[in-house]
Amino acid sequence: MLEQLFGSKTRVKLLQLFLNNPHQPYYLRELARLLNTQLNSIRREVENLEKLEIIKSADPLMMQVEKDKEDKSEKNKKSSRKYFLTNSDFVLYPELQSLFLKAHLILEKSLVAAIERSAKVKLFILTGVFVGNDESVTDMLLVGSIKKKRLSKLIRKFERELNHAINYTSMTEQEFIYRRDITDRFLYDILEGKKIVIINKLER
Repeated sequence: MLEQLFGSKTRVKLLQLFLNNPHQPYYLRELARLLNTQLNSIRREVENLEKLEIIKSADPLMMQVEKDKEDKSEKNKKSSRKYFLTNSDFVLYPELQSLFLKAHLILEKSLVAAIERSAKVKLFILTGVFVGNDESVTDMLLVGSIKKKRLSKLIRKFERELNHAINYTSMTEQEFIYRRDITDRFLYDILEGKKIVIINKLER
């Protein structure tokens, strides 16, 4: 849908990545690797988005990105890279976010439907990326009879479409009850946090 609207699959991928991660700077080769797209295509579309002022260049040192241990030569190499960041001052930024959010919701419904068809789920909770909480311990909790290989395949498919990693947690009903009864911190962070409950067939 969005590809037809914007006329370029690479442009849509870039917009999804930048709008889903508005505070994260990226450099060209990193974008090519993350989106599994040829560097020349990434460079061309990044130049177009920068000219339109949808994204802007960013100084990684000023923003204190990636504070990892490197030697001096690696630091110099990193500092010479040109980073790009979402331009939240772009006049149509709210409209773009809204458009991609709606497309995201359509994909989300498709993911939920696919999981419901492929597993016997007793409890299905969306959190994390699905509710705008980047600090959540996971993005999805599934409790029930779940084939992990099939679930993993479904998740990978939707990760490619969303251009965003999905962290998920699955467990049996017995494991859920045990962890709930011992007040497992990981589980209670999910249950007490911001979430969307899709299915709940478990009785307290």
